[in-house]
Amino acid sequence: MDLFAVLNLDEVSHGLAGLSMFPYFDTAHYVVSVMALREQPGALDVARRSPFACWFSSMLYCFGGGILSGFMMAEAPIAFLSNSTSVLMASVIWYLVFYCPQDVVYSCTTFFPLRLVLTGMKEVTRTWKVLGGVAQAHSKYKDGLLVMIAIGWAKGAGGGLISNFEQLVRGVWKPETNELLKMTYPTKVTLIGAVLFALQQNQYLPVQKQHLMLLYTVFTVVNKTRMMLTGSSSSPFAPIESVVYSTFFAGPSPSSYTTLTTETETLVVKKPSTATKKGIKEAYESLNGAAPGSPSKTAAHKRGKGSPKKAKEQPESTETESNKKSD
Repeated sequence: MDLFAVLNLDEVSHGLAGLSMFPYFDTAHYVVSVMALREQPGALDVARRSPFACWFSSMLYCFGGGILSGFMMAEAPIAFLSNSTSVLMASVIWYLVFYCPQDVVYSCTTFFPLRLVLTGMKEVTRTWKVLGGVAQAHSKYKDGLLVMIAIGWAKGAGGGLISNFEQLVRGVWKPETNELLKMTYPTKVTLIGAVLFALQQNQYLPVQKQHLMLLYTVFTVVNKTRMMLTGSSSSPFAPIESVVYSTFFAGPSPSSYTTLTTETETLVVKKPSTATKKGIKEAYESLNGAAPGSPSKTAAHKRGKGSPKKAKEQPESTETESNKKSD
């Protein structure tokens, strides 16, 4: 890009692209990851009861990206164990953070300026992990854009994506903490990085790789530092997420369903009550000339039907009485 040449950032971007992550940046990654595990609820109890389970959880925190990406690429998930130097370094850091006498190492690493530096160095390794995942997928799937995005995302944020499995190792089951249900900032920023590097790898993004690495690294480091300094956990992508969600994925709200159901119920014809029936009957009688409450014509007609029989019986009784008198 011409802008990088004008600002003399070409040398910086090339120097960053050639930067080795071992040993300093990898060490910072292991320290921050193991500290994050120790600060989980119940992690210290697990460390006392089962050191092996605690160590295994630490390895999942440190090498979760390699494990998940290897599983997705049909490779050995335990391939990270072949790098004995990295495993040994992570194991030493795990022991010092959890079991160091007087808790000296953990107390030192919680010193805010030091932790700020370590966290910034860990964000630098995120760029290399995402780029490594995209390159790994590109080696087997030349035009598999979605595969590159998935593998880059898994390698950069694997520790968070397999957090439920790691919790099971410690005897904890919290499915509501699934990263896919509620993504944290590291998972989101890793996904964005995977998309950008995959587009650049397929030449859909007109920018050189080292320039993109510099821009992405500066963004992640600066933003993570800002979040730590301000004590804020809000994502910088929250306004964009809110607009996209309300535009495409909100749908009808539960209140609208309630209103619609209420209106529908009011339109349903209800069965007339006894009072309503009585009112209709009185109105009908008034229209036919009868006073409300008086016997209806129907009733009179019914009585009329029964009267001839009584009338017939009455003459017979009269004749009988007259015959008796004549006798």
